[in-house]
Amino acid sequence: MADPTAPPALDVSGLRKEFGGFTAVDGVDLTLAAGGSLAVVGESGSGKTTTARLIAGLERPTAGTIRLGGHSRPARRVRGGARLRWAKEVQMVFQDPYSSLDGRQRIGDCVAEALALHTALRGPALRERVAALLDQVGLDERQAVALPRALSGGQRQRAALARALAVRPRVLVLDEAVAALDVSVQAQIITLLARIRERTGVAYLFITHDLGVVRHVCDDVLVMRHGVVVERGPAEAVLRAPRHPYTRELLDSVPRHGWKPTRRTTPNGPSR
Repeated sequence: MADPTAPPALDVSGLRKEFGGFTAVDGVDLTLAAGGSLAVVGESGSGKTTTARLIAGLERPTAGTIRLGGHSRPARRVRGGARLRWAKEVQMVFQDPYSSLDGRQRIGDCVAEALALHTALRGPALRERVAALLDQVGLDERQAVALPRALSGGQRQRAALARALAVRPRVLVLDEAVAALDVSVQAQIITLLARIRERTGVAYLFITHDLGVVRHVCDDVLVMRHGVVVERGPAEAVLRAPRHPYTRELLDSVPRHGWKPTRRTTPNGPSR
């Protein structure tokens, strides 16, 4: 759980990203508490995934600062060692685990590779750590020797989590990590994420378009639209009494008992 006495795990200020003449992210500020969980919510094109990629080091910002545990992200000119240290502190889990796993590599070897890259573990100690990580996410010896194609979608996402957690990151960026799963598997992964955060103290940056899953995972919410932040606050407060019309629209689109898929609320009122 979040530690209010510790420095923020992540502190982002004035983050901006331009692609040619298009501004995908415009002046985003956010703070993720140590051991906390922050949801960045918005529809496709809101800038939430670009924000995640900037924080994870997969894109370079046009402007702004990204600080992790008080240290700024290294510049492009910094040698590989500094960039590798950043990668160890910030790990990312994607929506489609199959595309992020090597289809020719057994699951246990995939986790072992991450450990060998970032730690000094070798031999029996390495194998023991791999087994412990897979057990932590609910995978056993059979899945450890399987290729990704032999696993279900939920099992592949568990494997991706094990690999990301292998190096004990400070921040885990989860980009639509449950969006591709059916409802029952979603619930299992959400429960697993809550248990892992409680046990390890890792902080989550949870990227999603679905406010329906936020209350089960996140302490705080930041809502983005067209690259800018339109609302932020504690998850329960934002979900119970949203202030911005766009947030209300997102909430009204969450399926619930009696929900009609043809009905959609817009900032100007309900439409059919």
